Amino acid sequence: MLKQIQGSSGENITFTFNGKPVRATATDSVASALLAAGEISVRKSPISGVARGPFCMMGACFECLVEVDGAFNSQACMLQVRQGMVVRSQPAGPDAPA
Repeated sequence: MLKQIQGSSGENITFTFNGKPVRATATDSVASALLAAGEISVRKSPISGVARGPFCMMGACFECLVEVDGAFNSQACMLQVRQGMVVRSQPAGPDAPA
């Protein structure tokens, strides 16, 4: 789907998404690393339950909200990956954070 531009700088790191390891370059955003790994859905709509994922990649649409290291409502497109970061799909429905 997506592939990293050759010659990207930054060390290779690993973080987890829903318990699965994801390899990235330290200069990647969480959203770009997830998309490059084939993860196109990062949460479900709290209203309809429809899968949602990164869309605008610039922090305007809020479609890429995830839980990062226990913190809800983190915009994956605005966060740089870190070694050992734990990223999870954000719950939808009655379990969704306010």
